[in-house]
Amino acid sequence: MCIGTPMKIITCGIYEAICDNNGREETVDCRLVGQQKPGTWLMVFLGAARSVLSEEEAMLMKDALSAVAAVMGGETQLSGYFTDLDGSAENNLPPHLSDVVSQQNGKEC
Repeated sequence: MCIGTPMKIITCGIYEAICDNNGREETVDCRLVGQQKPGTWLMVFLGAARSVLSEEEAMLMKDALSAVAAVMGGETQLSGYFTDLDGSAENNLPPHLSDVVSQQNGKEC
């Protein structure tokens, strides 16, 4: 199974960037996203940057990957890994979904 990984650019040339992947430096092909500035977060899959991420998106993805590692290590308590979903942070649903959740919360089952 292959999983995309958020990585932060250390240095970037026209076609490649040196990125930080949890303390390891990796060379990443940037032809699909173009030249980016150091400090930019990228979604990297199979050695190539597929998209530019906000820092918030990158942190959420890193938390999710940490949860996968925790489960593989036998951990069963996963609260805190998915703060965007578990109610410990404000959910930012699109308006059409937010309305549905509000309506459902107002109804008794």
